[in-house]
Amino acid sequence: MVCRFVISMSEKTYEGWKNYATWNVALWINNEYGIYLGAVAFMRDYKGRRPYRDFIVECGLDTQRTPDKVKWLGKDLDLIALNEMMYEFREHK
Repeated sequence: MVCRFVISMSEKTYEGWKNYATWNVALWINNEYGIYLGAVAFMRDYKGRRPYRDFIVECGLDTQRTPDKVKWLGKDLDLIALNEMMYEFREHK
């Protein structure tokens, strides 16, 4: 018997993220040391409900793109997942 795995369109992801754009901005934040340190510092005292968006605006990146040409605040981003990522920075010291 051969097992077949069917993946619906809703289950497809990009490296564990909803799509390429979300993965790309998360990758830059987590791997560009200066941005990462900024995100960790930003989250130390953050009290709002939209940490990803607020961080990007605070850094002045809201009208810019990643070096891979992805908008930091593009309409395709999974903001819920990016907010969760930002909240995890509270555990980093």
